[in-house]
Amino acid sequence: MKEHKDDTENLSKMDPSSRPLDIVPSTEEKMTERGQWGNKVEFVLSVAGEIIGLGNVWRFPYLCYKNGGGAFFIPYLIFLFACGIPVFFLETALGQYTSEGGITCWRKVCPLFEGVGYATQVIVALLNIYYIVVLAWAIFYLSNSFTWDLPWASCNNTWNTDSCMEFQRGNSSINHYENTTSPVIEFWERKVLRISPGLDHIGSLNWDLVICLAVAWVICYFCIWKGVKSTGKVVYFTATFPYAMLLILLIRGVTLPGAYRGIQFYLYPDLGRLSDPQVWMDAGTQIFFSYAICLGCLTALGSYNKYNNNCYRDCLSLCFLNSGTSFVAGFAIFSILGFMSYEQSVPISEVAESGPGLAFIAYPRAVSMMPFSPLWACCFFIMIVFLGLDSQFVCVESLVTAMVDMYPSTFRRKNRRELFILAVALISFLMGLIMLTEGGMYVFQLFDYYAASGMCLLFVAIFETVCIAWIYGADRFYDNIEDMIGYRPGSLIKYCWLFFTPATCFGTFAFSLIKYTPLKYNNEYVYPWWGYGLGWILALSSMMCIPLWVAMKLYYTPGTLKERLTILTTPSTDLPKTKLEQEKLLAVFAADGDSLRQKAPPTKDGYFPVDEKESNC
Repeated sequence: MKEHKDDTENLSKMDPSSRPLDIVPSTEEKMTERGQWGNKVEFVLSVAGEIIGLGNVWRFPYLCYKNGGGAFFIPYLIFLFACGIPVFFLETALGQYTSEGGITCWRKVCPLFEGVGYATQVIVALLNIYYIVVLAWAIFYLSNSFTWDLPWASCNNTWNTDSCMEFQRGNSSINHYENTTSPVIEFWERKVLRISPGLDHIGSLNWDLVICLAVAWVICYFCIWKGVKSTGKVVYFTATFPYAMLLILLIRGVTLPGAYRGIQFYLYPDLGRLSDPQVWMDAGTQIFFSYAICLGCLTALGSYNKYNNNCYRDCLSLCFLNSGTSFVAGFAIFSILGFMSYEQSVPISEVAESGPGLAFIAYPRAVSMMPFSPLWACCFFIMIVFLGLDSQFVCVESLVTAMVDMYPSTFRRKNRRELFILAVALISFLMGLIMLTEGGMYVFQLFDYYAASGMCLLFVAIFETVCIAWIYGADRFYDNIEDMIGYRPGSLIKYCWLFFTPATCFGTFAFSLIKYTPLKYNNEYVYPWWGYGLGWILALSSMMCIPLWVAMKLYYTPGTLKERLTILTTPSTDLPKTKLEQEKLLAVFAADGDSLRQKAPPTKDGYFPVDEKESNC
C-alpha cells in the first residue's frame, strides 16, 4: 500500500510532458465552438438590421423623386428580381452550406476565386471606417436636440455669421436673396463639420465629434463582443426600434399641411425618364447598396444558421421587407418635405435632398418648423442612430468572422476573439479620426464615392455569380440547397445566376465606367488630382484582389495549366455531402464489403482476412 502511494506521489512530480496521455493539465486551452443562432428570429432580425439602414431613408425616396417618381419602380423591380434577390440568396445559402465566413467559403467552393472573399472584406474594412462617422454626426445632433430651442433653428449662436437669415413661414426670401445662408446650413458646416476650403486644408480635430465617434464604437463593440450570443440578443431591439420611430414620423408627416404635395412629387410617374440610362444605373446601384450584397455580411450571418434552415423562404421575406421599408420611408420623408415646401412657398425641388443633406440639413430644417420640434428631432435622430448601428456592427462582425474562420486555432481561444474585435474597433476608430477634421468631409466623400461604390460591388457580383453558376455548377449548388431546405427553389433564380445577373451586372458596370464623372463636393468643389488618385486607389484595392489572386494561384500551383485549373476549381472534400452523394458512397463501401465477404468469411473478431499479396505490410 505504501509503495502504491509512493508511486502516485512520484507520478505527480513528473514533468507534464512525460506523463501518460490521460493526465492532461487542467489549464490546457481548448478551441471554443463556432456558435449558432439561438433561433431563426435572431438570424432574420440580424439580416434585417444589416440591410435596412440609412439608404432606405435618405437615398431611395430621393432617387424615386429624381428619376420619374412611380416610373422608377419599373427599373428598380427589374434589378430586384434579376440581381438583388438572386445574389442575396446565393450569398446567404453559401454561408449556410459551408458554415464559413466571407473568405474561407470561397476557398472551399472554388480555391481559384478565393480573391472574391478578399475583395468583399476589403470593401467591408473600408466601410467600417467611414460609415460609423454618420453615427457620430447623428449622436451629435441628438445630443443637441435635448433643448427647448433647437440650435439650428436660430441665428443667435456663436458660430453664426452676419449673413445668416432665420426661417420665415410663407416667406421664400431665404432661398432667393443672394449672400444669405440658413441657420441649419451654418450649424452643419460651421458647428458640426467646421469645414475647410478644401482637401489640402485638413485642419484640426473636432473634439466634440471625436467623443461621439468613441461612443458609437463603444456601443458597437459591446453589441458583438460575444459573437452571435450577444448579436442575436441585441438585434431584438436595434432592428425593431427604428420601425417604431418610422411609424411615429410617418403618422406625424402625413397629418401636416402640404404633405400631399410632397407625396405627389414622390410618386407621380414620369415615364419619359425611363429613356435616360442614368435612371437604370441608379436603380441598379440602389439595389446593391440597399441589400448589402457583395460585402460578405450575408455569408457571415448565414454561416451561423442550422444546416436545415429554410434560407430560401427567409431571403424572399427579407428582400420584400427591405423594399417595402424603402417605399414606406418615402412617404415619411416626402410628407415632411412637402410640409416644408408649403411653409416656405417654394418648389419641392428646392428642399429635396439626398444622403447627409437630407438627414442633417433638410429634415432638421423641417423639424424646426413643427410644434414641439425637439421631440420630433429626438425621434428622427434616434431612428438614424439605430438604423446605422446594426448595419455597422454586422459589418464589423462580418470582418471578424472572416478572419476568425481563416485562423480558428489562433482566435477561437478564450478571450482572443474579444481582443481581436477590440483591435479592429480601435484601428478603425483611429483611421476614422481624419474624417472628423476640418477637411474631413472631403475625405468622407472620397470613401463614400469610391471605396464602396456601385462599381466595386458590381465587379464583385459578376465573379460571384460566374464562380457559383459556371465553375462550381448551378445544378450542383441547387442540389446542396435541396439537401438543406428539402426542395429545389424555382428555376428562375438558377437562370438568373447563369445568364441575367452576370449580364446585367456587366452591362451596368461598363456603363458606370463609360459615364464616370469625377467627384465634386456639393457639385462645386473640384478635388486636386491626387485626391482623385486616392479615390481610385480605394476602389482598385478591392477590385484587384480577384485578378491578382487568380494570377498568383495559377503561378504557384504545380502542374500543367490544365492540371492547375482542375486543382483550383475542385471544391473541398470536407464540404457537407448531399443525401444522394452519401448514398453513392455507402453503395461503394457496400460493394467493397461484398467483395471481401466473397473471398473469405470474417474471423471471430469480425475482421476479414487479407491475402499476403494484398497486404501493404
